[in-house]
Amino acid sequence: MKEKLKAFERLLTIMDDLRAGCPWDKEQTLESLRHLTIEEVYELSDAILDEDLAEIKKELGDLMLHIVFYAKIGSEKGAFDIKDVLDNIAEKLIHRHPHIYGEVDVKDAGDVKNNWEKLKLKEGKKSVLEGVPLSLPPLVKAYRIQEKVKGVGFEWEEKEQVWDKVMEELNELKHEVDDGDDKNRMEDEMGDLLFALTNYARYIGINPEDALERTNKKFIRRFQFIETESAKDGFKLEDMSLEEMDKYWNKAKQSE
Repeated sequence: MKEKLKAFERLLTIMDDLRAGCPWDKEQTLESLRHLTIEEVYELSDAILDEDLAEIKKELGDLMLHIVFYAKIGSEKGAFDIKDVLDNIAEKLIHRHPHIYGEVDVKDAGDVKNNWEKLKLKEGKKSVLEGVPLSLPPLVKAYRIQEKVKGVGFEWEEKEQVWDKVMEELNELKHEVDDGDDKNRMEDEMGDLLFALTNYARYIGINPEDALERTNKKFIRRFQFIETESAKDGFKLEDMSLEEMDKYWNKAKQSE
């Protein structure tokens, strides 16, 4: 523990030095760091999906720097410092884990999550959805919305019911597409279908954002295989037919 505290103290000291002496670090504000922090979180996400532990360690360090940076700026404004940040999260964790620090009994992780949302309401939040950031990407936001309402019992009983809802929404979308004259209604039905699919993914224990990103990476990998391998054979993509490209696609699949 002493070594860990020493390492954290070293980072805090470096942050003080950078803020005092580095022209770039001096100029940073809460607002200027925001987009950089978002970028760091996505880089961490990539490392996690790639199961690259060395890269995860690196990206966690970058993210830790940002947390310390925000706390430093907060202290300069007289609003909060790193101690306030750590004390706040420690107190919240103790309060929201009464099964550890109190006398509440839970059966499983599901009970823990449900208690968490109920405790947040007792803390004064007017809606269980208040904790869903407005700026979240839509797919992530849909997943978080569904998780939160589950915490207060707004949930289908069986996954088959959710699948029925997916098929219902798919049929409604097809109906609007077949009519083909109202883009707004098609968009509404597409949104309903994606929301229902997100819900089904959650019911079967899959994070849809992770699943989609894995597919994105797979598609990029296979398409780049088409580009490189067809070029080796003297072809240009723009001159190839879909059937020709599909042969390389199948080779890419086989190589995996």
